[in-house]
This record gives sequence, structure tokens and C-alpha cells, in this order.
Amino acid sequence: MERKFKGKSLLEFPSDYTVVDIETNGIGDTCEIIEVSALKCRGDAIVDSFSSLIKPSEPIGWFITNLTGITDEMVADAPEAKGVLQDFYDFVGGDIIIGHNVHFDVNMLYDKLWLHNGLVLGNSFVDTLRLARKALPRLVNHKLSTVAQYYGVSTRGAHRALRDCEICNECYLNLKRALRQ
Repeated sequence: MERKFKGKSLLEFPSDYTVVDIETNGIGDTCEIIEVSALKCRGDAIVDSFSSLIKPSEPIGWFITNLTGITDEMVADAPEAKGVLQDFYDFVGGDIIIGHNVHFDVNMLYDKLWLHNGLVLGNSFVDTLRLARKALPRLVNHKLSTVAQYYGVSTRGAHRALRDCEICNECYLNLKRALRQ
């Protein structure tokens, strides 16, 4: 899918932003978002949060359940994508989005917002993966868990969208300090 109105990747350090993370039931064009979360930050402080499971049309595979802990039972009564995505879109507003390997999240959200709601996610974004590669070139890899470990950030509860937003935000603030020196 062409993402004609996708926002721009920024190499900036905003103080007002929204951290975003999603969990999906796989990868590729047919996968679905099963959880979306966001943390609204003002002056680098968390001021609000958004999080919801989404009911997928297909069962969740064992690999995803093992990774995230999200089961078919947990999403059985979850709301449909259209309503959750509208609420997410309203929550994020015009904020700059921050996330780790955020192109994946932004692309998926762009596609699903267009598919379900006819909305365009045009927010610009900052990728903490890009920042980590710049600030910490000697790390063995730049996974969120590796960057978090480097900065002493607990990864307990990782691979759930809201917790990943919290971990990403702590890493972002550390990377921001490191790169602004």
C-alpha cells in the first residue's frame, strides 16, 4: 500500500509527544492489530494514557500468545478495530509519535486506520531505534530490551503495548540526554 500522506521521520527531541506501541497477531499484509497503547507526554512527563485490546477476526497463534501473553480468551470480548482505532486517533491528535522501530507501528496504524475508518495517520515520528544506533553504536544490537538493559530500565512485562510504551519512553529520555550533550 502506498502511504502517500505518511508523516516524516524526524531526528528531533520533542518534549511534547505521544509514545505509541502495538501488538499484532503476526506480520505481513493480513495481520491484525490486537493491542494498541499510547502515552501522552508534556514537558517529558506522562500526562495521560490510552490502551485497548482489539478483537481480531482470526485466532491468535501460539507464537504471539507465547510472546505477548495475549490469548484468544482475552480478546474474545474486546472491542472491534474501528472503534478502538478512532479512539486512538483522537487520543494522539497532531502529536509527534515516538516509538521503537516505529515505522512498523506507524505503517500498520496508517493502513488499518485507512481500512477501517477512512482516516490518514499523517503524524511525523521519532524512532528510538534510530536514536539508539546513533547514541550507542557499540551495543551488540539495538532491540528495545537491549537499550533498556543498557540504561537500567526494567523490561518486566515487555511485549504488552502499554508496558512497551513505558519502556520506550524511559529509553527515549535517556537517549535524548545522551545525544544532546
